[in-house]
Amino acid sequence: MLLQKPIQTNIYWALVIRFLLLMIIYSLCRIGFYLFNEDLFGDISIGKFLVMMKGGLQFDVAALIYLNILFLLLQIIPLPFRFRDGYQLLCKYLFIITNSIGLMANFIDFAYYQFTLKRTTATVFKQFGNEQNKLKLGLDFLLDYWYLLLIFVMVVWLLIKIYDFIELKKPTFKWSILIKDSVLMVLFVGLAIVGLRGGWRHSTRPITLSNAGEYVEDPSETSIVLNTPFAIIRTLGVNDLKEVQFFGEDELNSIYTPVHEPKSEGAFKNLNVVVLIIESLGKEHIGGLNKDLADGKYKGYTPFIDSLLNESLTFSTTLANGRKSIDGLPSILSSIPSITEPFVLSTYSSNKTNSLPLLLKEKGYQTAFFHGAPNGSMGFAAYTKMAGIDHYYGKTEYNNDADFDGMWGIWDEPFMQYMANTMNGFKQPFFSAFFSTSSHHPFKVPEKYEGRFPKGPLEVQECIGYTDMAIRKFFESARKMPWFKNTLFVLTADHATISHFPEYQNVLGYYSVPIIFYSPAGDLKGKLDKTVQQIDIMPSVLNYLNYDQPYFAFGFDALSTNQENFVVNNNDGTFRFYWKDYLLLNDGQKSTAIYTYKKDRLLKQNLLGKLKEQVEMETRLKAFIQQFNNRMIHNQLTINP
Repeated sequence: MLLQKPIQTNIYWALVIRFLLLMIIYSLCRIGFYLFNEDLFGDISIGKFLVMMKGGLQFDVAALIYLNILFLLLQIIPLPFRFRDGYQLLCKYLFIITNSIGLMANFIDFAYYQFTLKRTTATVFKQFGNEQNKLKLGLDFLLDYWYLLLIFVMVVWLLIKIYDFIELKKPTFKWSILIKDSVLMVLFVGLAIVGLRGGWRHSTRPITLSNAGEYVEDPSETSIVLNTPFAIIRTLGVNDLKEVQFFGEDELNSIYTPVHEPKSEGAFKNLNVVVLIIESLGKEHIGGLNKDLADGKYKGYTPFIDSLLNESLTFSTTLANGRKSIDGLPSILSSIPSITEPFVLSTYSSNKTNSLPLLLKEKGYQTAFFHGAPNGSMGFAAYTKMAGIDHYYGKTEYNNDADFDGMWGIWDEPFMQYMANTMNGFKQPFFSAFFSTSSHHPFKVPEKYEGRFPKGPLEVQECIGYTDMAIRKFFESARKMPWFKNTLFVLTADHATISHFPEYQNVLGYYSVPIIFYSPAGDLKGKLDKTVQQIDIMPSVLNYLNYDQPYFAFGFDALSTNQENFVVNNNDGTFRFYWKDYLLLNDGQKSTAIYTYKKDRLLKQNLLGKLKEQVEMETRLKAFIQQFNNRMIHNQLTINP
């Protein structure tokens, strides 16, 4: 029970008490964040968690100083008018509003983290900047997580009550007090600078997100140490890429080069290319790719995709290059991975690039993109135009709101039929990419299909079942069309999503998505023992078509028998680098773990320093970083004529 009588103290002790109160609230938020997402972090002992809690204090201090810097200055300015009632009322509103925004960001990440696997950063403003239904999305999010909203309101109410419980003593003006207050102002400003920098030594740089790695053993755990306001503030306008020179040019290109030379044999195949990108289709949901799960009894939620696998080519390990939709599109169409932040939201998004549709358009292809969301959603219209897409078909072109799901776009079933019929009018050869919408939060299916698809332990799985049916009906329609037999199909996902099985609750599983090549000609079948990523799709398609010009792509040809390819992704500042049977974790400076991931699927045994392959992997990773950073910085993402 709160005391009934307010306490009176001087303005400086009031500052200290209020700041300590916020520190306690942020520590409780950290505990709540962990408990809400405990299944995503694996086993964390009490000792390890206490280390994270202790480490998190410096990030809380920094975030609270950033948020309250104006309030702090208004309180410590050594002039008498700061004690006036109107002045202090303004300061109260400033304190409550700014700290409520910070707390709201923390509470949102309680739920949002499971979709991105990282604390929200400043790119969230660009990510949702083009959404036309932001208000509805926000309201739907609040309805789904109403209990978090309730807790948030209670915390803000408590913050207001405790703020009002502290009353300021109003001193009589004296010159001696003015001098003392001036000294205290300098002291508080100095302490604030120390808090922002994370230390007092002159060599200490202002702490940033990567400093959280000091307090964890697994890089994914840095999100526990951090808080969301800090993550957002410290990534505003940040450009992390630095030019590096690990190798000379000749040595670098001998280790790894993104320049692809054309095949010397065979004429170019004028095949149509259709890429199907399915929202949130994690590999876990596909029974045909998980025959070892549940003692071999797991059936999954995609019976049609399972049947398609019998006539298609896939690979033993297939991975996304990011965790968001805006990561997926450049990876798949332009062979450009997201490294820490999405390419399309980075300062390099205006770089000159090539892409699969752009290169095929030079061969006379008609190019199109189908996305049933409102035009402009996710910034796809802008990106696809840059990537060489001539025709964009969205909700506007579909022109029938009777099939609108009320949230994201046109239901997948009717929109995929619209796509098949539209492509039937295209002149061959053509390139088309489709991006689905229905297997997305808030995880609904059309009313007429309610109860038809297995729900599973995850809400998304019923929607996956619906979209699988939509894909089946698309292929049924397409098989009757004259262009079908002359087409190469690629089926993948934009990213994986929340998972159920422990095999998918680690850095390997969090990025596992299907990558499937299907040719009605029947020359692409089976499963290759190979690790493949989304950025490999573009060079694989071009090489399958016998593309006869050099081109730029960060990925490899997945159809090649060469086993020297590697896979890389970096969602939160940590590189996950796959080569042969090994997975290396590296923060860009040093390696933190290495696993034999094919044998140790749960990634339990860290063999850091025990495998000779580690040195080779670190060399290849350095080569990738040098090629990626330097080419991004110098706008060298194409082949100069």
